[in-house]
Amino acid sequence: MSKSKGARGPRGAKGQGGQGTPATVALSQAGVEFTLHPYEHDANAQAYGEEAADALGVPYERIFKTLVAEVEGGLAVAVVPVAGKLDLKAFAAALGSKRAAMAEAAKVERVTGYVVGGISPLGQRRQLPTVVDSSALEFETVYFSAGRRGLQIETAPAELVRLTRATTASIGRTG
Repeated sequence: MSKSKGARGPRGAKGQGGQGTPATVALSQAGVEFTLHPYEHDANAQAYGEEAADALGVPYERIFKTLVAEVEGGLAVAVVPVAGKLDLKAFAAALGSKRAAMAEAAKVERVTGYVVGGISPLGQRRQLPTVVDSSALEFETVYFSAGRRGLQIETAPAELVRLTRATTASIGRTG
């Protein structure tokens, strides 16, 4: 991982320029190597993942967005590349559910403890069932929100899967 941008874990992510978030704390406590990549967030941005990819010069396929959907058993987390969209049928099937629908933003913020556009799959208020798109495993490292807009974590996808206790499945679709 590059040292050129941001702070490096696992030691003391919390005291590094005020960039400690529940996600970075979770990685640090687990002893996982990661790199923080801060960027200037545009308050008018609507596509947060694309904004991060453009700001950091990272291909859209390597930056993953965290989405929360309602399934029959409650809320669940989907981690998919910003290059595409969540396939709700595939996501539901990966969780053994018949259907899934995107959850309301206010409910997602309340349950995860993060704001939309800065939702990390790590360090949420309570662990939700998680599915990571299997394309993540094609990369040595992937990027995802560190828990606030303007800050991305880069780490090995296997660590993301392990720490979220996720399953992997093809849940993303292009377009």
